[in-house]
Amino acid sequence: MICARLSEAGIRAVSKRNIGADNPEFGVGGSRNVYVEEGLAARAREALSVPEFSDAELAKLSEQAGRDAAEAP
Repeated sequence: MICARLSEAGIRAVSKRNIGADNPEFGVGGSRNVYVEEGLAARAREALSVPEFSDAELAKLSEQAGRDAAEAP
């Protein structure tokens, strides 16, 4: 998600799993490092500092996800 947000801001980023995060129990989760060109680091931090969703939008999405999960067979 972080790399996608940076890409939308025009910043190329690479994500790499941390050492020890290749445990199959983590699935696609686990910790990662995100790398950008040194000259773009400040711009990347700024792009990521803006919340993708407002608190109200997150609450609405969370409620909808809960309803969807309750309706699933």
